[in-house]
Amino acid sequence: MQKRAEEFMQEVIRKNPGEAEFHQAVREVVEAVMDHYGANPKYVKARVLERMTEPERVIMFRVPWLNDKGEVMINRGYRIEMSSAIGPYKGGLRFHPTVTLGILKFLAFEQVFKNSLTTLPMGGGKGGSDFDPKGKSDNEVMKFCQSFMTELSRHIGPDTDVPAGDIGVGGREIGYMFGQYKRLRNEFTGVLTGKGLNWGGSLIRPEATGYGCVYFVQEMLKTRGEGIKGKVCIVSGSGNVAQYTVEKVNQLKGKCVTLSDSNGTIYDPEGINEEKLAYVMELKNEKRGRISEYAKKYKGTKYLAGKRPWGIKCNIAFPSATQNEINEADAKELVKNGCYAIGEGANMPTTPEGIEVFQKAKILYAPGKAANAGGVATSGLEMSQNSERLSWTKEEVEERLHNIMISIHNSCVKYGKEGKYVNYAKGANIAGFVKVAGAMIDQGLV
Repeated sequence: MQKRAEEFMQEVIRKNPGEAEFHQAVREVVEAVMDHYGANPKYVKARVLERMTEPERVIMFRVPWLNDKGEVMINRGYRIEMSSAIGPYKGGLRFHPTVTLGILKFLAFEQVFKNSLTTLPMGGGKGGSDFDPKGKSDNEVMKFCQSFMTELSRHIGPDTDVPAGDIGVGGREIGYMFGQYKRLRNEFTGVLTGKGLNWGGSLIRPEATGYGCVYFVQEMLKTRGEGIKGKVCIVSGSGNVAQYTVEKVNQLKGKCVTLSDSNGTIYDPEGINEEKLAYVMELKNEKRGRISEYAKKYKGTKYLAGKRPWGIKCNIAFPSATQNEINEADAKELVKNGCYAIGEGANMPTTPEGIEVFQKAKILYAPGKAANAGGVATSGLEMSQNSERLSWTKEEVEERLHNIMISIHNSCVKYGKEGKYVNYAKGANIAGFVKVAGAMIDQGLV
């Protein structure tokens, strides 16, 4: 089957040249599911895998807007509608200078399997722009979002494609885009998730990815008779996912000692408690500051300029920043320093070589498509509330989220057991694949 997987990958690479992240995401799935795929002639006959790796639709458009100086600016907008086999396309919008077609195809492909794992009826998609909100005024962000949505509105809808936020797209951006959609379409619908609580948003949505990731790691630890309490955790990133990962670890009596951004890492051996976390949230969400300012405020904190946190001793690591932030050397350092559980809050933050290190060491490794599915799961719950014109309590939403993460963990165990060891990456890929593949076969050649 290895030969067959390699032949398949060569064709994917030929058809999608220069898209390294997309190749990486596809390879991970193909290598995990190929034995299962080959053992089911119905999948092979229907060429399910070939169809899964081809987006149903790719939308690319220009986004012209005026900055505060009255100058004309041009960015590029995208929406990758990857799979609608089990529901409307669902996935975030990313505004960041590094956004390319290949990056978004990788994210959309991952999203298909992640959404499948949630047990909710959602297909997979992803979109965004190379626009950078950093350093822009609210007025400039509004003008860009309105121009972006003017084109995107033609392609989305509550029963077609329901985007959400991602890197660079928070409550402010979702609000501006929703307002423009409503203005253009003259309808108030659940076309976006991550909305404000007073106009259709769901409680727990901002917390969901971080909370869900911690819940998943908690389930993994239970297989070894352990819990989060007393564990030293390192977290990368300092945005939404990282912030709420720290909050939930604190609630479960663990201790997070790091956060980072693109400039460097802070290491606070005393732990990032509730008061310090509130400071980080204000610094990052309102002041748009740099994490280095934390080290100036809190004595005893070290600032590691230009570095990531992977050299710091810990029990659990939560990579929550961006793709490929843990390489082989980082993974070896983590294992050497006693880390025995990884919960990926970001999408594909570990390189294939790094994953191999974790799996050879038989540590608990939760891939992003399983561990960080809590965000999109709660987006799905927001869609349900919008459809019913209801609003659930915080406790109701969090209980549903917790149960979904337990269900995802159980699916990974079911398909990933290798003797006494659970290969969570393999389990997540097969579990996600089986549901989508079955739907594709049921619906015929579309």
